[in-house]
Amino acid sequence: MLVSVLIPVYNREKIISETIDSALSQTYSNIELIIVDNASTDDTWNVIQASAKKDNRIKAFRNESNIGPVRNWIRCVDEASGEYGKILWSDDLIAPTFLERTVAFLSDRNDVGFVFTGTEIFVDGTYNKTDAYFLGETGIYPSDDFVVGSLSSGKYPVSPGCALFRMGDIKKNLLLNIPNQVDSDFSMHAIGNDLLLFLLTANTYDYFACVNEKLSFFRAHAGSISIQSNDGKLPLHYDLAISYFLERYRPDLITTFNAKLFLDLKRYPNAKEYGLIKIKSLYVEK
Repeated sequence: MLVSVLIPVYNREKIISETIDSALSQTYSNIELIIVDNASTDDTWNVIQASAKKDNRIKAFRNESNIGPVRNWIRCVDEASGEYGKILWSDDLIAPTFLERTVAFLSDRNDVGFVFTGTEIFVDGTYNKTDAYFLGETGIYPSDDFVVGSLSSGKYPVSPGCALFRMGDIKKNLLLNIPNQVDSDFSMHAIGNDLLLFLLTANTYDYFACVNEKLSFFRAHAGSISIQSNDGKLPLHYDLAISYFLERYRPDLITTFNAKLFLDLKRYPNAKEYGLIKIKSLYVEK
């Protein structure tokens, strides 16, 4: 089965080569790299072109103007031909065996929606490293565990950078925008669309899989979306995404989640800056 490794990129001239090389080094050979440069203003495009000249598995594209992060993610999907899709953020890395260890979970069973691996989060320019998303055992788990666990704990990933999906599910569940009543433009701040891809996919399959090995590497640095976000912006917008999902698909979990929303609105005084004044503000229906 062909796997499309999707690499959306903007202004990553110093690190994009390392990301590309980690994808090209996969022991699973049937791959294509779809790289879309979102009109970078640095030397990123030239670096990508140089890599593409050396390896015909790379299909490189460049937007004429910056179309925003999520539109660029979706263009990667639109240009892909694979049966499976692996989103690889331009500042992250994967181990050579990432695809070899994950593809079988989707090819062998139709009831498994996605598979993710253990992850190392490292701080650029330092020796600081943190492990995340290790469930204790490689195997298959009920999708409901992921949905319920995503409401409160950091046990499960929010970023698909550590996961493999079927391409059809990415096309269906990677939303450009998320309905909300506070006019938050998810297509531009890109906080929540990633987690919603997991939740919407989990909602249509009985199981997900986890490989309890360190095969994904997330780089934390000054240019990343999470680091750039103001205090409270990140968790509050993930709250908005989850609230949309629960309201539409899992109303049975709303009461439980409202307890967290109450605490978050108290914890982050600048919630009012985003129009989030009361719990009701986080749901589509007023």
